[in-house]
Amino acid sequence: MDEIRRLAAILIADIVGFSRLTHEDEDGMLAELRNLRREVIDPTVAAHSGRVVKRTGDGALVEFRSVVQATRCAIQLQNTMAERNAGAPSDRRIEFRIGIHLGDVVEEDDGDLMGDGVNVAARLEGIAKAGAICISDDAYRHVRTRLDMSVTDMGEQMLKNITEPMKVYALQVGTASEPAGPELDLSADTLSLDKPSIAVLPFTNMSGDPEQEYFADGMAEDIITALSKFEQLFVIARNSSFVYKGRAVDIMQVGRDLGVRYVLEGSVRKAGDRVRITGQLINAATGNHLWADRFDGHLENVFDLQDEITASVVGAIEPTVRKAEIERAKSKRPEHMGAYDLFLQALPHIYAIRPESNLIALEFLMKAIEIDPDYAPALGHASWCLVQRITRPWDDFSEDDLNLAISFARRVLAVGSDDAQAVVLGGFTLVMLRADYLAGLDAVQRAISLNPGSGFVNSMAGCALVFGDNVEAGLTLLDRAMALGPQDPSFFSYLLVSAAGHLFSGHPDRALELANRSLALNTTVDSTYWVLIATYTALGRPEDAKRTARLLLAAYPKTTASGYGRMLPIRNKASLEMVINSCREAGIPE
Repeated sequence: MDEIRRLAAILIADIVGFSRLTHEDEDGMLAELRNLRREVIDPTVAAHSGRVVKRTGDGALVEFRSVVQATRCAIQLQNTMAERNAGAPSDRRIEFRIGIHLGDVVEEDDGDLMGDGVNVAARLEGIAKAGAICISDDAYRHVRTRLDMSVTDMGEQMLKNITEPMKVYALQVGTASEPAGPELDLSADTLSLDKPSIAVLPFTNMSGDPEQEYFADGMAEDIITALSKFEQLFVIARNSSFVYKGRAVDIMQVGRDLGVRYVLEGSVRKAGDRVRITGQLINAATGNHLWADRFDGHLENVFDLQDEITASVVGAIEPTVRKAEIERAKSKRPEHMGAYDLFLQALPHIYAIRPESNLIALEFLMKAIEIDPDYAPALGHASWCLVQRITRPWDDFSEDDLNLAISFARRVLAVGSDDAQAVVLGGFTLVMLRADYLAGLDAVQRAISLNPGSGFVNSMAGCALVFGDNVEAGLTLLDRAMALGPQDPSFFSYLLVSAAGHLFSGHPDRALELANRSLALNTTVDSTYWVLIATYTALGRPEDAKRTARLLLAAYPKTTASGYGRMLPIRNKASLEMVINSCREAGIPE
């Protein structure tokens, strides 16, 4: 049979949270679905001259001869469902997502449809809110003057397996603004909340030993608890993610059901007194694996093992999600960026610790603060950017920079009291700028209590303590940060501050080892060079100190010993004088 190719209006719909609804009452849900098909779906499709190409259990693929017919059908379906749901309990409402596209399709021998029209409609359905309709720009042009609709311009969207960004519109009908029940509420929130969302599925017990079920469940529960301490993450509750226990799942469907961007799944396998845990983090929108690892241990002390693995998994996930979110933000057009997107765009420039990158980061952050003056992550990171400028030999900083940094730090401590990362940056700024040591110390300690499992929080707190003359406590936190975040983009700075701490505490050999490891990861940070200069001097290696000083001056010609005396945030006077004198002896001008 010759290929039949044509232009068609395609509507794809599915039920939001269908897996949860069937898990809670499978027989009742399936009976209700049959009623819906008989009383609502089939009559509505027929009234608008549509053809049901196929059913997908919880949804349908429907072909229409015109986009106007497809859109009218979708609107009627959503309005009818809103009426049916009006008297239903919030957690038992049945709501549809619908996607509509006008595109090329190929009809198979059995009447099934394939091609661009179907693929795009399916992707549009996947990003629609509960009770709403997402429609492509190609389709919208045919209906915008012919139907009375409330429309939201969603801008250009990157859809899976679609090479070019596509302009998308959302038709707000039915109960699009009233998600049904806790799980559906999460779905809607995830599309608008300024934080990445993640679900931790129950770990699979691969041991063949039912008694190990408790260990597998305990691993997932501990990880959920630990991730929940990250204010920047929206973590799905255990009761929602554990409905998938014992079931083969499609991760992308899980993402749609729970409304999350990321899904963590894992397994536990026991052999004798040894156990192996594997974990993988998946982008729920694309199915791509972002991170995977395995952990081996002995079951002699099962709770210590759970704690150790939880810390390792969480330490890897947080920077991995952060990196993925940065890449996601980069794909957005500037006019569609909110405060969260601007904050994400700033992060890689902050981590670079370079003067030109610092200015770019500050520009992004100031725009974010302009949009939301109380957005704690932007305030905290803006204060960190200003600390970088003030404590380094880049350009002359003004008194306004100093006052602004302190102002941001105090404001972030007032508005971001539950955000460990924001709190630690506020405290870090007060300590590093010698503005209020006691308040800064209290803030970094509070941040650690809020989220002891964050590598970033431990590192910034450790840095504040090392430079704030509580070196041993600071080194302990930095060791923990390095264990938690070996893949963190700021890992070089963990090594560097730890090197400074060992130098201040009289261990220049260890300081040299750590500083050289930091230098191997990042050669552009001026702090590495003054730490090495002082370390070489302490080790009696003046030629190496002079060679390092020449490298520092070549990269930062404005560097002076007196400038370091004014700007370095070293609270201990003896340590500060050691660094300044070492720089003078190595040839750094006064």
